[in-house]
Amino acid sequence: MRRNTYRIAALAAAAALALTACGGDSADGEGANGDGASGDTIKIGTKFDQPGLGLQEGGEMSGFDVDVAIAVAEKLGYSEDQIEWTESPSPQRETMLESGQVDMIVATYSITDSRKERVQFAGPYLVAGQDLLVRADDDSIKGPEDLSGKILCSVSGSTPAERVKEEHPDVQLQEYDTYSSCVDALASGSVDALTTDDSILAGYAAQDEWAGKLKVVGAPFSEELYGIGLNKESDLCEQINEALVELFEEGVIDQAIQDNFGPANYTPNPDTNPPTPGGHCG
Repeated sequence: MRRNTYRIAALAAAAALALTACGGDSADGEGANGDGASGDTIKIGTKFDQPGLGLQEGGEMSGFDVDVAIAVAEKLGYSEDQIEWTESPSPQRETMLESGQVDMIVATYSITDSRKERVQFAGPYLVAGQDLLVRADDDSIKGPEDLSGKILCSVSGSTPAERVKEEHPDVQLQEYDTYSSCVDALASGSVDALTTDDSILAGYAAQDEWAGKLKVVGAPFSEELYGIGLNKESDLCEQINEALVELFEEGVIDQAIQDNFGPANYTPNPDTNPPTPGGHCG
């Protein structure tokens, strides 16, 4: 698997914490949830098809969520080679955590009250926001107020699509099955803009295929707190919060943002980032 240089620093800084956080688990034969599973690996769920965030290509994982997950796992005493990656589609995330299929999920997983009824969250590690992706040469759209008479694309049944329907009924909304289809339609001129979380939009804009052709408007109109999902019974939540605080202090998360979104010139909203992890355990 690929390794970024920042992970070396993260490993060094993690050494002391790793011995206390997970050394006992491995010795006792307990896994990440302390449930008696093997302590040799940690099972992490993420997206496999989200460019810039969680993408599997040729058996290798890449993306911002992947980098955050690797850095957190290292803080807990697991090397990258000890991670078992599992695809975690959005509709299945709570079930996967409840059933123990994964130890944690790092996958643009927004912290919400309804989800906290079934799972707990460490974090947040990023506050994203709904934004717009447009063609690089289009300066007519600077925010949702400029969408009147425009064709806007989003994914059927998604929260961003529903928000647009409610708040901007004069917009012509074109719904596709995937964001990739929306990106193709935007590039071809079939639609005028695409809406979802700004981090997801930046992930597409940063791809070699679209670099310099698409841009994120940079006017977020919602707040999405990305957390690390855990089973309600997991005892890792506070440890992960402590790890995230250290990763912010060490600049690891900022470096992960630059590594994955740099070509898109994406900067998380400075009014809400970096966030303070905590308050969502239990």
